[in-house]
Amino acid sequence: MPLHPRDALFDPDEAAVPDLPVCDHYAGVEARMRKSLALQAELGPVFDVTLDNEDGAPVGGEVEQAHLIASLLGSAANRYGRVGVRLLPVDHPRFAEVLAVVLGATRAPAYLMLPKPRGLAELQRAAQAVDAAGGAAIPLHALIETHGALREVDAIAAHPRVESLSFGLMDFVSAHRGAIPQSAMSATGQFEHPLVVRAKLEIAAACHGHAKVASHCVVTEFNDLPALRRAAETASQRLGCTRMWSIHPAQIRPIVEAFTPSRAEVDQAIEILQAARAADWAPIRHRDTLHDRASYRYFWQLLVRAHRSAGVGSALLPAEVRRAFFDENAT
Repeated sequence: MPLHPRDALFDPDEAAVPDLPVCDHYAGVEARMRKSLALQAELGPVFDVTLDNEDGAPVGGEVEQAHLIASLLGSAANRYGRVGVRLLPVDHPRFAEVLAVVLGATRAPAYLMLPKPRGLAELQRAAQAVDAAGGAAIPLHALIETHGALREVDAIAAHPRVESLSFGLMDFVSAHRGAIPQSAMSATGQFEHPLVVRAKLEIAAACHGHAKVASHCVVTEFNDLPALRRAAETASQRLGCTRMWSIHPAQIRPIVEAFTPSRAEVDQAIEILQAARAADWAPIRHRDTLHDRASYRYFWQLLVRAHRSAGVGSALLPAEVRRAFFDENAT
């Protein structure tokens, strides 16, 4: 029987990229947290929910926010276990207390987002604190939003506890003390200012170099869905991001759709991979184009992206393709 693509096309020692949903939805107000969890229960785990204990918490109310988050983590509303938590910065005076409350939840978070590290040393300190508090099995995500973090982004991406890096657009622009105009925080301007685009590209390159997930930042104009769709398509198709933040429920579906391959792309990938598998993964000719294992890897990863989008992807992938490539017993 022909080898499965993951066995035929990849070095067994090659690190696998974490299998994360393409949308990371943030909520910090209790009503919005509950609404987000209800929407995830309805749509399925096509997006993660991140409960925000940093910017979403009232100043001075961070510990109370942590108790609310812990109760939601352990509730029946957390149906799929795809709920993460954004912690406080590691140098915040309540970091340790909030961390202890969150890790004391009856169900562990899917990941912990570490905001505002000023470099590798701070990320290491936060990771050590998480591990010492009993969270060693929980993946870490980090926000690249300071000059120091961007300067050391490759080392941060290489950290073995890190699963994904996100770009913190608003804090990054503010860190330039007015040298970057406000327009660079907009849905359009963030793709035009050279310093902002450079930061996004460096984050994406570091993530791909270390088999981590590059997550694109927010679009704050949450009622402008055409602008959101353009931003999501640009992030996915031009900037190498494989995940994106949502800050309003209306943004979730457009982000999932933008990061899901088109039917034409999926159909082409299926044709090429089926022909390649029939040829025992030797080179083939498909519509007057030659393909070998290098291009097979691309098309396989495209199918994985389609499958990852759950409801959307299941409509794109025929049942026989799902059975052949994605059933637990597929070989």
